[in-house]
Amino acid sequence: MSNLQSPLNGASYEGLIHIQEAGLRGMITLRGDLSDIKVKNAATGVAGVDMPGMGEARCVDERAICWMSPDELLITAPYGEVAADMAKMENTLGTSHHLIANVSDARAVFILQGDKLRDVLAKLTPTDMSPEACPVLAMKRTRFAQVPAAFWFRSDTQVELICFRSVAQYMFDLLKAAADPNADVGYFS
Repeated sequence: MSNLQSPLNGASYEGLIHIQEAGLRGMITLRGDLSDIKVKNAATGVAGVDMPGMGEARCVDERAICWMSPDELLITAPYGEVAADMAKMENTLGTSHHLIANVSDARAVFILQGDKLRDVLAKLTPTDMSPEACPVLAMKRTRFAQVPAAFWFRSDTQVELICFRSVAQYMFDLLKAAADPNADVGYFS
């Protein structure tokens, strides 16, 4: 049996914000008609949270449903529960047109925390980081430097960020540079 490892083995950094690679996280892509009750029930049934609206995320602990596009959701779960969750979803979906894929091992997850969060993120992404444009639970797909990523604010001072596993070290280094205590911008705080 192989020894499962997260992309950066829980690497962390303390600067203007705290950056933590979250470790192994289960992630399921669900594509289908998001207005279909079976698709909604499949997602909410395993996530245990309400269906998000367009551009939103709903989360409790490691479980979340993130709106990714008009026909795509990302469901997060504890890593070891993905196979059972997918089986439950397939059973709920029945013959409804859908696609389900386990993307857990293709992604890296970072938890970012701190009062300077919006300043740090604004250095790396073209996304408007104002609280009005990017409120708590808003789901954003964007770029950080040249890296495609998605993120959502779990609170005013905590963000969960997802990128491809192959660029996890690069993303971590970008975040560390932006969070360097000597690089404080002080715009949002």
